[in-house]
Amino acid sequence: MGLLSLAIWMPIAFGIILLALGRDEQVRMVRYVALIGAVASFLVTLPIYSGFQNDTAAMQFVEKMPWLDRFNVFYHLGVDGISFWFVPLTAFITVIVVIAGWEVITSRVNQYMGAFLILSGLMVGVFSALDGILFYVFFEATLIPMYLIIGIWGGPNKIYAAFKFFLYTLLGSLLMLVALIFLYTKSGGSFDIQAWHKLPLEAGTQTLLFFAFFAAFAVKVPMWPVHTWLPDVHVEAPTGGSAVLAAIMLKLGAYGFLRFSMPIAPDAAREYAWVMVALSLIAVIYVGLVAMVQQDMKKLVAYSSVAHMGFVTLGFFIFNDLGVSGGLVQMIAHGFVSGAMFLSIGVLYDRVHSREIASYGGVVNTMPKFAAFALLFAMANCGLPGTAGFVGEWMVILGAIKANFWIGLAAASALIFGAAYTLWMFKRVYLGAVANDDVKGLSDINAREFVMLGLLAVAVLYMGIFPKPFTDVMDVSVAELLKHVALSKLP
Repeated sequence: MGLLSLAIWMPIAFGIILLALGRDEQVRMVRYVALIGAVASFLVTLPIYSGFQNDTAAMQFVEKMPWLDRFNVFYHLGVDGISFWFVPLTAFITVIVVIAGWEVITSRVNQYMGAFLILSGLMVGVFSALDGILFYVFFEATLIPMYLIIGIWGGPNKIYAAFKFFLYTLLGSLLMLVALIFLYTKSGGSFDIQAWHKLPLEAGTQTLLFFAFFAAFAVKVPMWPVHTWLPDVHVEAPTGGSAVLAAIMLKLGAYGFLRFSMPIAPDAAREYAWVMVALSLIAVIYVGLVAMVQQDMKKLVAYSSVAHMGFVTLGFFIFNDLGVSGGLVQMIAHGFVSGAMFLSIGVLYDRVHSREIASYGGVVNTMPKFAAFALLFAMANCGLPGTAGFVGEWMVILGAIKANFWIGLAAASALIFGAAYTLWMFKRVYLGAVANDDVKGLSDINAREFVMLGLLAVAVLYMGIFPKPFTDVMDVSVAELLKHVALSKLP
């Protein structure tokens, strides 16, 4: 078993063990098993980083063995510079989420922790799969644990939110399945994603494939106007569910554009790039304005996620190295920052049981340590230089200006909206005099919460101050992808 298989199946194995542990009276043991499983699964990803070669665009750590022989389906794994960082990021966020739910979750603890560990393995599978059917199985399987996380541990309207999440993402994916089967027949019976990249497809065929993949990936990102499921789901999901959804699950859709839409249908990607750019700018600007009027902290950060993911898709479809690399960096940074934002809201919610901005005020007076962390994450959400939130957005804006000045200007204006809604929320919640008895009675973060937020703070600052390790990994793969898209000509 290779390192990627270990990264996929180790958390899933620990998740199954947790489900078997069962009873709530074993809760202490369940928590420690979950933590050991999450940390071990993260440690397994570290040799992948140390052994990764930055100077090649070829797939690395490749594993290939027959799976469904009759249909020529292989258990085929590998990572390149585009997919690499999402493997350790997924494992890292899972460790944080286990720590976050340590004391907060008191019922069905084994199922809660087990669901997150299984979800972690499945998401690593999505980023590692090089076989079309294997990718689809992992892509769809991620819905099941997240559906249960929302439906069991969510808020008052959890069933509605869980169904909305499941139906939106499943319906979009059905068109992708049709596209995968079509490519299988077109390639002479192969589900090899890399072989599909070399298929000479006609213009009409490329267009149909592009929009079939668009249906699956745009909903997952989510792009405007199919973003409406996300705020509802975030509001109802438990804190850990919101953190994983924002930090990792949204990235599955953006990753799909780079692995399927652009290399398989390059001419259609260039022809309809204006559609993608327009939808991305609407997400960045309009959804940013929508975030400004939210009274619920989770809804505000959910809309903020849609706006930040708009930068990602904008970067991909301006077809230059700065834009695509910037989009990838933004995906990683958003994983740290949005996860931290939702976990910070969770810290307050655990104490006051309200997400309304009006329920707070003057939190800095009673929770100074926590307010310091919250300020750092708010600044990263605004895109402050020196934080992870700045690097990707700056690269995308530079890439956009290189492609078209007005697109770059429109994208840059979004930084103003981001600062407006984030700082407005921070001011109302944290600054000023103590607003009410709830805030007066708050206790500052404990050691567990300090470790959780501290790990994320280190990640946010490290990536903001020294982004080179992140960009070096992806440069060669991004250049190869852009070369492929640019050189492709209709047969």
